[in-house]
Amino acid sequence: MDKINRALISVSDKTNLIEFAKKISAAGVEIVSTGGTMKALKAAGIPVTYVSDVTGFPEIMDGRVKTLNPFIHGGILAVRDNQLHVEQMREHHITPIDLVVVNLYPFKQTIAKPDVELADAIENIDIGGPAMIRAAAKNFKFVTVVVNPERYDEVASMIETDGSTTFDFRMKLAQEAFAHTADYDTAIAKYLNERING
Repeated sequence: MDKINRALISVSDKTNLIEFAKKISAAGVEIVSTGGTMKALKAAGIPVTYVSDVTGFPEIMDGRVKTLNPFIHGGILAVRDNQLHVEQMREHHITPIDLVVVNLYPFKQTIAKPDVELADAIENIDIGGPAMIRAAAKNFKFVTVVVNPERYDEVASMIETDGSTTFDFRMKLAQEAFAHTADYDTAIAKYLNERING
């Protein structure tokens, strides 16, 4: 795999985020990020590009729409050894995204609160996060996807040493990513079923 040059980081759980971001930034990885994550990275003095500067479009609808954009998903999903994909990236000025670090809105934690309102539960259903995770996991031949902060040290070490990650490791992370989104969707479906059936 080619060197990891660009990462998109958007996390609700910011455990060990700063240390990880410092390591990959020092290794030459450009970091693109969304609102809350971007603020945390900037506060720590880590260079970061705001996702809206990549998409050319502001975060809208209370953050419901920010990463659902061809400049993001084209960068994640492009098959790097497909000449048509490469030409389309060049034509549309899409920069590849080689590393996607995402964890999701805290839906389970929200519904665990006593007397949680349905509206609060709904607002903690992540849309852009699972889309990015699934896109990166689908394209694991070229993209490293990380959903678990416990993987940060391993990923950072590989980037520092080799500039990239191995195919087998990316496949393992993709499996973890799909398991993560499946568990997330199962929790949402279960919660809604319980609301319907009382």
